[in-house]
This record gives sequence, structure tokens and C-alpha cells, in this order.
Amino acid sequence: MIITLDTNVIFSAIHSKQGASHQILREALSGKIQLALTNSVYFEYYDVLTRPDILTKLQLARDEVEKILNTITLLVKPHSVYFLLRPNLKDEKDNCICECAFVSQSQFLITSNIKDFNQSELRHQSFKVVTPQQFYSHWKNIYDKRSSTSDG
Repeated sequence: MIITLDTNVIFSAIHSKQGASHQILREALSGKIQLALTNSVYFEYYDVLTRPDILTKLQLARDEVEKILNTITLLVKPHSVYFLLRPNLKDEKDNCICECAFVSQSQFLITSNIKDFNQSELRHQSFKVVTPQQFYSHWKNIYDKRSSTSDG
């Protein structure tokens, strides 16, 4: 399963070991879920997560955040965008997240700001926009079913 994560999900996953965002990132780092990434999404993550106020909230140094992002880049499936897909989202920087989900053929774009993506001029029929909690509940249900059938 391929997914695209909005920056707020990465922030939440790093900020707290509690919650669905952290669990999703853990599952991705273990190889159970495939993360999609483009250069523009990586730089969006980097730009946001290395801001001084964000580093303070995360209680991390810049080099610690860089190590986390480097680990993520080693485990993702990279994708290239050869065109600009402009869904005309309210936040221009969210457009690159939408592009990544589209070119990677992600099944889900996971964000804590669903309404920002649902106000898009482009109707993203190739992927569902869901919250971390919605995705993790869905994925856990699928994964638990697979685990129980392979045990029997």
C-alpha cells in the first residue's frame, strides 16, 4: 500500500509517540507501509520541520531532524513530477503533497487538514484524503485480518 503524508502528519509523528501519526510512521519505517516522496515534498518537510519555532516544539536540534528525514528518504519510494498538477489549494505548498499522491498512485493522502484538500478544484479520484486516525484504523483492520489468516 502506497501513501502520501502531509507535513503535519510527519510533525505529529515526531512530536509525540502517542497517536495515529506516530504509528503510521513506525509502520512505514518497518516496511509494512510504503511512503511516497517527491523532491518538492521532501523540501517542504525540511523547510517546515527545521524552522526555529518548530524545532523548539519538537525539542530537537536541526541535525536530529535532518537524521530523521534522511532515514525517511532511505525507506520511501521516490517519485518524480514531470508536470505541475495545480489543484489550486488554499495553501500553495499543499499542491506538492497532492502532486506526490497523484504521481505515486498513492491510495491515501493522509493529513490533519482534510478540509484544505477537499476544497481543491481538482477532484482527486485516484486517492482518498483521510486523517491519520481514519487511515490507521483502516490499515490496522486490514493488517490484523492478514495476520490472523496467516497464523491459521
